[in-house]
Amino acid sequence: MHRFCSILCAAVTAVSAVPAIAADSTFEAVKVTAGETLFQAECRRCHSPDADHDSYGPPLENIVGRAAGSYQDYDYSTALEASGIVWTPAALRAWMEDNDGFMPGTKMRHVGIEDRTVQDFILAYLTSITTQDNSAISE
Repeated sequence: MHRFCSILCAAVTAVSAVPAIAADSTFEAVKVTAGETLFQAECRRCHSPDADHDSYGPPLENIVGRAAGSYQDYDYSTALEASGIVWTPAALRAWMEDNDGFMPGTKMRHVGIEDRTVQDFILAYLTSITTQDNSAISE
C-alpha cells in the first residue's frame, strides 16, 4: 500500500507539473515574439537578424556568447574590436541601455533602450536566433 501511495503521489506531481512546463514554454514563446517585434522597431534599421539580409551593422544571428568585434568582414571600430568583451546577456543589456557609456569610441549611434522589460524581450529574441555554441569564438 505504501508503495502504491508513493507511485500515486509521484504521478500526481508529474501530471501537475505539465501545465507549469506548458505555461513556461508559452511565456517564452510570447517573449521571443515580442522581442522580434521590438527588434524590428528598435534594431532592424541597422542590424539584420542574419547574414541573408543586408544591414549597415553586423548581423546579430548567433550574437549571444560571441566575442565583440568578431563577425568576419565587418569594419568594426577599434574600441569594439579591441574590447575583449563577450556578448553575454548582461553585456548586451548594458549596450542596449547606453552603448556610448558602456564603450566609448564605437561607431554605433546611442541606442538608449532603458526599459528592462523591452531589453528582456529583445534578449529573448537574440537568444532564440543564437543557434551555435560561441564559446570557442569567445576565447
